[in-house]
Amino acid sequence: MNQVTTIGLDIAKSIFQLHGVDAAGRSVLRRRLSRSRVLEFFGKLPRCLIGLEACASSHYWARELIKLGHEVRLMPAQYVKPYVKRGKNDAADAEAICEAVARPTMRFVDVKTTEQQSIMMLHRVRRILTRQRTQLSNALRSHLAEFGIVSPIGREGLDRLLKIVADTDDGRVPAEARASLDMLAAQLEGVKARILENDRRIIANARATEVGRRLLEVPGIGPVLASAFVASVANPAIFKSGRDLAAWIGLVPRQNSSGGKERLGGITKAGNGYLRQMLVVGAMAVIRYAQRDSTRRPWLVQLVSRRPTKVAAIALANKTARTVWALMTSGERYRTPQAIQAAVSAMA
Repeated sequence: MNQVTTIGLDIAKSIFQLHGVDAAGRSVLRRRLSRSRVLEFFGKLPRCLIGLEACASSHYWARELIKLGHEVRLMPAQYVKPYVKRGKNDAADAEAICEAVARPTMRFVDVKTTEQQSIMMLHRVRRILTRQRTQLSNALRSHLAEFGIVSPIGREGLDRLLKIVADTDDGRVPAEARASLDMLAAQLEGVKARILENDRRIIANARATEVGRRLLEVPGIGPVLASAFVASVANPAIFKSGRDLAAWIGLVPRQNSSGGKERLGGITKAGNGYLRQMLVVGAMAVIRYAQRDSTRRPWLVQLVSRRPTKVAAIALANKTARTVWALMTSGERYRTPQAIQAAVSAMA
């Protein structure tokens, strides 16, 4: 059997599928392996290129295979799918991965370290807890509305409802209903406490790195977003420009162009939805501040006057993403437009 140079590895929970080719591209290896035998098998193979889809547990297997001396590349699953010839099974998937990893135009995903994955886990847990907080708040509001008790939206309105639930002398809430509402209120308080603890860890992480501290100086970027950028974009050099980073996040319009006619739609839902969401939220905050004080960002106020606020927010989020790429690649600190203009004037 000729020496295997490239392997497509379709990972799963228990059974893994391999497809290998030699230097001439001929298929020389097709095999199924149990999870316990994967590292043993690759430990006996000479160094080769291994392709995997970037999915659950892929970063773990990539790190382990790299330790064995192999070259490992991760690819987005949607980029591998076009190479599946027909049908859907593990063997076809492994063959498609083997084909895709050798393409010169393929885009790859950086292998994350355990530290990066730990930081991103803080953000994922925060999203889960935030959803639970919203769910519990809505449940309290809807249940109390059944007894004619409503309150304004926002934190203060919810606090009023919690006081009503805690007041045993309030006859508007029946005793049996109050027992159920007490459980929801107690769970809500517990979730709030966990969110605060999680936020403290994220803030500490954002301030612990030099890159994170520099990103915190950018308008519209807080500790949560700075920490997420540091963990998600550990190597900004994989993007050729800030526009590539903004496109990877998903801050670009969908295209349906053909025959030389460009048709652009709303922003794509592809990309990193978590970073995109926080960038837009931060941009909205910057817009509100600029509308109160138009002297600091007159260009932004003019943009909002010409375009809808949400459209301006997307444009500002795109600009912020490009600024983040420039700061991460150059190592410089953020400078306001006024400071840059003053420096240019001084040089002239």
